[in-house]
Amino acid sequence: MEISEIRIHFVTLPFLGEFSHSLKNGDSSKNVLVEVVAERGELIGYGEGAPRPYVTGESQSSIPQSVEFLLNSAPFPWSLQGVLQVWDYVDRLPETRGHNAALCALETALLDALGKSEGRSTMDYFQKEFFSETVHYGAALPLANKKKIVEASTMAMRMGIRRVKLKMGADFVQNRQALDGVREVFGGDCDLKVDVNGAWNRELAFRHVPLAAEYGIRVIEQPLMPNDTGIGEVAIKLKSMNVKVMADESACSFHDVKALVMDGHFNMVNVRLSKCGGFRRSLRIIDFLRDKGISYQVACQLGESGILSAAGRVLSLHCKDALYHDGSYDQFLLKENVTTQNVSFGRGGHAGPLDGVGLGVQVNGSSLRRLSGGLEPISFRRP
Repeated sequence: MEISEIRIHFVTLPFLGEFSHSLKNGDSSKNVLVEVVAERGELIGYGEGAPRPYVTGESQSSIPQSVEFLLNSAPFPWSLQGVLQVWDYVDRLPETRGHNAALCALETALLDALGKSEGRSTMDYFQKEFFSETVHYGAALPLANKKKIVEASTMAMRMGIRRVKLKMGADFVQNRQALDGVREVFGGDCDLKVDVNGAWNRELAFRHVPLAAEYGIRVIEQPLMPNDTGIGEVAIKLKSMNVKVMADESACSFHDVKALVMDGHFNMVNVRLSKCGGFRRSLRIIDFLRDKGISYQVACQLGESGILSAAGRVLSLHCKDALYHDGSYDQFLLKENVTTQNVSFGRGGHAGPLDGVGLGVQVNGSSLRRLSGGLEPISFRRP
């Protein structure tokens, strides 16, 4: 397969309603799509990145410079004959979290294009030791008042979902009312995580500690901001209560995860393709965690299109030992998507492999143009 061009599209994906957390208030998601154009324009592979300044420091505007950096930092496989070339290319790149969303989009587009070229699913490019034919996703509840939490919880319960992630912020009263809303709907019949996105300091974290026992919280994700020295005491207390402390924004790279394991404060890690730099780097982190006996979750960035949802499905299906899976929220979150396929889970959060070659999704050209808001793609041509 001869690649001739790399294109970057800037898309704004509108939500059905507002979905907020402590680091983001919004009704849309600003992502980037990467096209790999090959075989004289007859074959196109797609990838997606969800750049977030509060995660890896990236934004839509930084992605073109990042892609240019990636194209020039290692021999790029313009003549792509097999998946080992993709892995070798990624392995030669510098280890830096500041280009992870860009790398995720570029690597995923390469894999999608290669699968289409070879008439194979992207699923075929991964080892099957931890493969499962099905995955069960959980429900995500926004940072919101009790009424909205009750509405969202009711929808999840009616779909037969009992794994719930609740977003929390710095308002203790609102957080407690949100927990009351979850309990009002589920009683004690749910597997409850809370995701704080670093909104607490040490004192506020200890104020929330009794709620973990009172409401049966099993996991608290990123309670303090990365590098907050208070995490040690908070983690000791939570772990003594059998509550898992999960790293998210603190764990964007293999280097981050190694450091976290040495510190010993976190005993669970959230792995997300865009945050961690795509499949190759995410699986390196996962293999390391498996070797160390540390739990992990496979999840998503808020507001992924069907492209990243499809990629996340591939990763989740190869990670049956993950404690939790979050993602494939397309029809539940997005007002409009770029893919013709609806990459959403079904009843009980159930989902399986997608049909077709590559990632198993096709991009709707008119939707892509509309969601790009008239912005022309940025192009890098083969030297």
